[in-house]
Amino acid sequence: MPGETKSDLELAADLLAGDERAFTEFVNAFHARLAQYSFLMCGHREDAEEVAQETLLKVFESIDQLRDPARLKTWVFRIARNECFMKRRKSVFAPKTELSLDDLRPAKSGDGESHRIEIADRSSLPDDLLLDAELRSAVANAIQELPDTYRSVVLLRDVEELTTDEAAEVWKSARSRFEPACIAAGWRCANSWTNI
Repeated sequence: MPGETKSDLELAADLLAGDERAFTEFVNAFHARLAQYSFLMCGHREDAEEVAQETLLKVFESIDQLRDPARLKTWVFRIARNECFMKRRKSVFAPKTELSLDDLRPAKSGDGESHRIEIADRSSLPDDLLLDAELRSAVANAIQELPDTYRSVVLLRDVEELTTDEAAEVWKSARSRFEPACIAAGWRCANSWTNI
């Protein structure tokens, strides 16, 4: 019906069936989200628009590789994440060095032994605080300053609102390996957002 938005599952089924209208509906449903995700991942509008376009193109070229139509969103964002990383490697805006998660994870050593500490995930901000344009800008800048790995975690979980399992799937990682990245990203966000 006109004006009715389809679920991801319905959209995926139509795409897999080769329905030409489904491609337009897909672009309408995902382009803005991909552009926003790509901008926050890449940090530059030019790179972000290229990544969003490349992601849409790859989705159309490889839609027949979508194994589970119910996972359309995670599949699309996995492609977008990979495209962002590829763009970052090639971009003139790419950072000079990349940091490891292990290098940034806090450790507590009281008795001579080093123990990894658990940190509460404080990366979510109330929606009403994000309405202020100045705060949104500060948050976007703070996200840009995060290492790629943490930036990806924050964007997938807190901006795109994927579940931990869905975000882990985008990462092609087990939940048990992804959760420490969520915790570390939350810790980094909490530390960098204290000045906001």
